[in-house]
Amino acid sequence: MMPPVQFLKLYAATAAVFFALDLTWLGVVAKGFYKAQMGHLTRVDVQWVPAVVFYLVYVTAIIVLCVKPAIERDSVARGAALGAVFGLAAYAAFDLTGLALLKDFPLTGAFVDLAWGTCVTAAVSGASVAIARMMHIA
Repeated sequence: MMPPVQFLKLYAATAAVFFALDLTWLGVVAKGFYKAQMGHLTRVDVQWVPAVVFYLVYVTAIIVLCVKPAIERDSVARGAALGAVFGLAAYAAFDLTGLALLKDFPLTGAFVDLAWGTCVTAAVSGASVAIARMMHIA
């Protein structure tokens, strides 16, 4: 079991990487794409409490389900692979539910978002394992 101080350090590093990548994607790289695809579904005012809770829960799940098992095997590649599977499953919960239940939920937007969730979670998980190595977290 990882000591609480080590977990908190790894959590902070993982959250910083995920938040930086996700905000760059959502706020810069794909901002216009998401607005064109899902603008009709979005709120004018972002509800920050659910957004922050998502990040807190998601980063915890990345560490517990992807990073910790990869640290145990000392494998960045395993972290990235587990992250890819977890990211696909987690983002599929949103995107495929949206396609199943919401009128006018965009197919292209869903597939791009699925790809993003897979890639970002893989990258963050692999990076977090590498960070754990540098921080001598086992």
